[in-house]
Amino acid sequence: MTGSVPNIRVTAVNDREIRPDRAFVLYWMTAFRRTHYNFSLQRATDWSRELQKPLLILEALRSDYRWSSERLHRFVLDGMRDNRQSLQERPVTYYPFVETERKGGKGLLEALAGRACVVVSDDYPCFFLPRMIESAGSRLGVRLEKIDSNGILPLRAADRVYLRAYDFRRFLQKSLREHLAHFPLADPLGGADFPGPAESPAECRKRWAAAGSDLLERSGAAWRKIPLREEVPATEEEGGAVGGRKALQRFLDLRLSRYAEERNQPERQATSGLSPYLHFGHVSSHEVLKRLLEGEGVEPVSLRPGKVGKRESWWEISPGAQEFSDQLLTWRELGFNLCWQREDYMEYESLPEWARETLEEHAGDPREPCYSRKEFEAAQTHDELWNAAQRQLLREGRIHNYMRMVWGKKILEWSESPREAARIMIALNDKYALDGRDPNSYSGIFWCLGRYDRAWGPERPIFGKIRYMSSQNTARKFSVGKYLEKYRAG
Repeated sequence: MTGSVPNIRVTAVNDREIRPDRAFVLYWMTAFRRTHYNFSLQRATDWSRELQKPLLILEALRSDYRWSSERLHRFVLDGMRDNRQSLQERPVTYYPFVETERKGGKGLLEALAGRACVVVSDDYPCFFLPRMIESAGSRLGVRLEKIDSNGILPLRAADRVYLRAYDFRRFLQKSLREHLAHFPLADPLGGADFPGPAESPAECRKRWAAAGSDLLERSGAAWRKIPLREEVPATEEEGGAVGGRKALQRFLDLRLSRYAEERNQPERQATSGLSPYLHFGHVSSHEVLKRLLEGEGVEPVSLRPGKVGKRESWWEISPGAQEFSDQLLTWRELGFNLCWQREDYMEYESLPEWARETLEEHAGDPREPCYSRKEFEAAQTHDELWNAAQRQLLREGRIHNYMRMVWGKKILEWSESPREAARIMIALNDKYALDGRDPNSYSGIFWCLGRYDRAWGPERPIFGKIRYMSSQNTARKFSVGKYLEKYRAG
């Protein structure tokens, strides 16, 4: 099929045939949980038009994934609620399914795929999703495609892993222009001449009942029965596309003008707050960049010519927009660049050779104090600024961007070994952070251990040549009194 989605974003998971004689096109929504700026949904609508078959959208939520909790479930359910509302008057069928018992959804995908002409899903390179998609491809008797709608740069546009942000930025600023000309549609369903909503099979509806308001609105007995793995309370953060667009508007209206100067200050509300929405696919980086540049009065394709590699070499835009563009493009995309090409993206062995060498040379250095994961998790260290950062994670599901770097550096300093430090950081972040289990969260964790960095001097105990950070230096650089007060014990 010659569709509207660039070929570089389309990957066949299996070699099964298209079945035009069947009832509908199935979009299995797994990572890009939104109805706007979504190449996967766009691909599914292309197939629906080509085959003149209705479109059925399955969005399912398992109960038994690693780290499942009320915190993570509620954020996803907010998104499912928003998707149901968004699709209510559209000529498609939305099938939200939420497991209320372990393995309760087993067989649903196969049952729907047995009626599908083709199945389209999401190409997200992290957590359990790649294994799940590959497993489904081997089981289904119909063609399964996965579509890359992760970022501005298609995953497969860079044919090697970049080890430094500067080098990756140079690559982006030389090669990104062609991809800036191919944004996903703001409304993939707009103007679509579908033959009418798909009829989900009666036996599926009977065995796997679609989630009702009691689940999507998190009320009633069904919500309380979900067998979640972890006891982590929900935060006050509203998930979903509606919450994500509110966060984007708040950032553009109130924070962008201060972003360049204040984003590293713990007491200032100058960061975007978008990482959870990007992680769960409730907001697209394409929409974020489009809105940002519209406010600056420039077109995405108007990249600055000339010298490349510098953070200031993107567009002729304000300092705040320039700094944020670099975070969205260089640093966010850098994590995806490594993650899809290396299966060990969250392993200690993925660190650069120089970093592993210096950490191992100092692995036997005395650690005083030395804390266990349980003590770190409970924010029971001698350092009140570190404890405040951990309490922010426990309560809000996030840590201020600068404080997260300090948080990771001190875990390295106070753990029995660098390998144990990596394990503790990953466990705490994946369990509590709304933006955890993501290429960018692993980039941030392993940056604390040398990934994307260089050797620093003078060489220090424990750190060796790894960049050093401390709570004391942070308190000297920034005002932290209000931050300590806000996240004190109690």
